[in-house]
Amino acid sequence: MGERGAPRRAARRIGLFGLLGSGNLGNDASLEAVVAFLRARFPDAELVAMCAGPERVSAAHGIPAVPLHSYDYAGPPRRLDPLRKLWAKLRDTVRTAVFVRRCDVVVVPGMGVLETTLPLRPWGWPWTLFVLAASGRLVGTTVALVGVGANEIRAPLTRRLIVAAARLTTRRSFRDQLSKDALARMGVDTSGDEVHPDLVFTLPEPADGAVVPRSVAVGVIDYHGGDDDRAHAEEIHAAYQAAITAFVGSLLDEGRQVRLVTGDDVDRTVVATVVAAVTRSRPGLARDRLLAEPVSSYAELMSRLQPAEVVVASRYHNVIAALKLGKPTVALGYGAKNDVLMAAVGLGGFTQSLRALDLDRLQEQLRAAEAERDRLVDEITRATKEFRAQLDGTFDRLAAALTGPAG
Repeated sequence: MGERGAPRRAARRIGLFGLLGSGNLGNDASLEAVVAFLRARFPDAELVAMCAGPERVSAAHGIPAVPLHSYDYAGPPRRLDPLRKLWAKLRDTVRTAVFVRRCDVVVVPGMGVLETTLPLRPWGWPWTLFVLAASGRLVGTTVALVGVGANEIRAPLTRRLIVAAARLTTRRSFRDQLSKDALARMGVDTSGDEVHPDLVFTLPEPADGAVVPRSVAVGVIDYHGGDDDRAHAEEIHAAYQAAITAFVGSLLDEGRQVRLVTGDDVDRTVVATVVAAVTRSRPGLARDRLLAEPVSSYAELMSRLQPAEVVVASRYHNVIAALKLGKPTVALGYGAKNDVLMAAVGLGGFTQSLRALDLDRLQEQLRAAEAERDRLVDEITRATKEFRAQLDGTFDRLAAALTGPAG
């Protein structure tokens, strides 16, 4: 794990920073994994958070938390909004610096914090991350990006902010080689940075439960393309929604049970649209054939996936949840990270891009996953066991760094 300086003593106050508690299950699962590590290795440390959803984070982990932003960007438009936003941005810059100064270490736990695989404005998260990293440098607080994802960014301003933030952080590690290489191509020296499996592989799985024959879990995503697709976002969204609706309908017509799951609160509207369209054209459909129960935690997500024979998922951490359960999985990705993950567990032939979703091929992949179930389960189980062993070493090195001498 790359290191450019370290605290002089064991961290007494550890900050957790990021888009946490906002309704994204993968982000919150990454936080859960890091909180478990910190409490096991540093039981006397005080944990605090600056995050998108402080109430959720405090309720889930008993951690004092403050909001990342002082302006409600999701609220209705108001008079003088541009001035309010500018004032809030300046105020949040100061608030972030104060938060960092009051911590011995600030950890950004997992997440795709150096990615633009989904739409991203430069003055949103990229600016926030830059302020965090710059504040750490100015006040001498270690800022660690632990197990993060990255991609090569084309938008000039976003790229400059992300690259500057990455250079200013004290420590970095990545959840795959793809991310490390992407940052290196943007000019950051990553030669001393560690690559390890995603932090979420350390979380416990639910107890084994009964599998429902011919049951398929389908992960639905509020997909509008990536950061470079803004001009065609609605067209991309409509095409995806039509394709996933057709796929779910075809599964039901084959007599299967379908379990729709989400990975973020924003996905729920897509689920509702899919359910409405499918049931409208199948008025006699039994209730237990199409299940779409809301999911509010990563543990709940895994429990919803448990009865499925096969999982078709899109969000990165939904794919990880399926793999943790040993489920034959087809990944419909919005970035190369899904392809890399699936190849690492021996499922390289079970991926597709959401931008070019081929339903005939998806049906073939689903049938192949069912036919090769025993082999795939063995491959997945072996790989995820190795991932957990690797992460034990990663956490050992991180713990040593947080108690080591200054560099």
